Amino acid sequence: MSTHKTFLVISALGRDHPGLVNDLSRTILEQGCNIEDSRMTVLGGEFAAILLVEGKWNTLAKVENALPELERSLGLTITSKRTGERERNTDKVPYAVDVIAMDHPGIVNNLAGFFAERQINIEDLATNTYAAAHTGTPMFAVHMTVGIPASTHIATLREEFMDYCDGLNLDAVLEPLKS
Repeated sequence: MSTHKTFLVISALGRDHPGLVNDLSRTILEQGCNIEDSRMTVLGGEFAAILLVEGKWNTLAKVENALPELERSLGLTITSKRTGERERNTDKVPYAVDVIAMDHPGIVNNLAGFFAERQINIEDLATNTYAAAHTGTPMFAVHMTVGIPASTHIATLREEFMDYCDGLNLDAVLEPLKS
């Protein structure tokens, strides 16, 4: 008996209004599928979602067939793509990276470049801006999860990362991911 799961990745983007998550999740549930993982947020005035939907091949087909009507009724742009299970890479160690700095262009690109040069995969990334307490200074925060090759000397990497961030005036933390 196969335990191979089948998935559908759905992305949705459109003007934000109440009820979007309810309608989107209800449609998936009514077709006999389950949301296994998701990210949903409002960016500017736009609702943005990316969902990993799990189901049998035929129930995923029902979701795919329901998407055009859902797109029309909710005023969203929806795309989808079939995918398989994620390969678990046992030679990668998950680490959390948190960076805070005064907001300025290029922070994400600089961080991505640091990790890309070292063949370290960014597996999850979220950013946000906010006003600093008391001063109102525009601040920028980055939280990411990276997969560090097990062969990497962590103390050396941490030292290189901290020096790199100090050079860019970024406050940073690199620590093992806590479950």
